[in-house]
Amino acid sequence: MYITLGQYYPARSWLHSIDPRAKTIFLFLYIIGLFMSRSVAGYVFCILVFAAGVRLSKVPFKLLLKGLKGVLFLIIFTVLLNVFFTSDGTIYFKAGFICITDKGLISAAKIMVRLSVLIMMSSILTLTTTYLALADAIESFLTPLKRFRVPAHDIAMMITIALRFVPTLFDELEKIKLAQMSRGASCDEGNIIQKAKSMIPLLIPLFVSSFRTADNLAMAMEARCYRGDIGRTKYNRLKYKKDDYILLGAGVLFAAAAVLIRISGV
Repeated sequence: MYITLGQYYPARSWLHSIDPRAKTIFLFLYIIGLFMSRSVAGYVFCILVFAAGVRLSKVPFKLLLKGLKGVLFLIIFTVLLNVFFTSDGTIYFKAGFICITDKGLISAAKIMVRLSVLIMMSSILTLTTTYLALADAIESFLTPLKRFRVPAHDIAMMITIALRFVPTLFDELEKIKLAQMSRGASCDEGNIIQKAKSMIPLLIPLFVSSFRTADNLAMAMEARCYRGDIGRTKYNRLKYKKDDYILLGAGVLFAAAAVLIRISGV
């Protein structure tokens, strides 16, 4: 199973050189604009901005599409829920509690586009940002909470490590699955309930492997005398530049335009 969220794609692009805080704020504004969109014009506008982000990041679009494979089941499940359980609008087919209407199909199409673009846009953030830079950005956002004794550095480190090991966990799950299949186990056969039951022999070894990896990581950090942010200095300090303000301004304009499209009903 391949997933792009949490991975880094080395390249020389404009987005790679942007401050991680500016990229994170832009992603937040983009999510607001994406969820504010309800019309076709709004979704087209969001897709055009996403296409510009792909172009500026120099990340291959095929790589982003591969990242959807890990959450394809979630997308399909959400789409089917909207198709079969939306009763408003013109009814095309009805059998028991299953009802297919025109509004259900339109809602399912919007949900599919929204989730797909959201996941791929979030992947661009991690693909163009190293996990150390992302940790610095998260810590910078949480710094004002230090006056309330919130461990900003520790929280940022935990979030970054979790993102860093998402692809590793999926790779480990694929290895366990292949090992089980080589011993005669069937993981992809049967109905949904049977497939869910077949996941239990995969999850137990995955949890054991995850705890082992976490223990090894903790021992490695202790061996290097890691003590959080106590007496810790930074080699690279984050500082906004001209291009960072350009991206922030573009994010504000995008969110404002999405709100105007929503209000105008275009």
